[in-house]
Amino acid sequence: MSENRIQQVLEIEKQALEIHDAALAAAQQLPVQAEKEAQAILEKARGDAEEEARKLLARAQAEEETAKILAQAEEKNRQLEALAMSNFDRAVAYILDRVIGRA
Repeated sequence: MSENRIQQVLEIEKQALEIHDAALAAAQQLPVQAEKEAQAILEKARGDAEEEARKLLARAQAEEETAKILAQAEEKNRQLEALAMSNFDRAVAYILDRVIGRA
């Protein structure tokens, strides 16, 4: 084998070793990269879930407050109707008394 051929073989082996080392280094970085990406995905999912939970809670609280206000309004309406009926009964009695001449 000529000196030139030996140099070429050695150079090819050196390049192969460099490629192997680079591939090994890249392969060792894959789990680290995957872990970082997975962590970023988890953090984003957690943030999105927390935001959605806040929105749902706010909506539920607003609905609860609306229901409470509506219940209070209905109760006030019932009280006013009862008072009106009481006054109505007294007014009818007064008018009947006037009509039949007792007042």
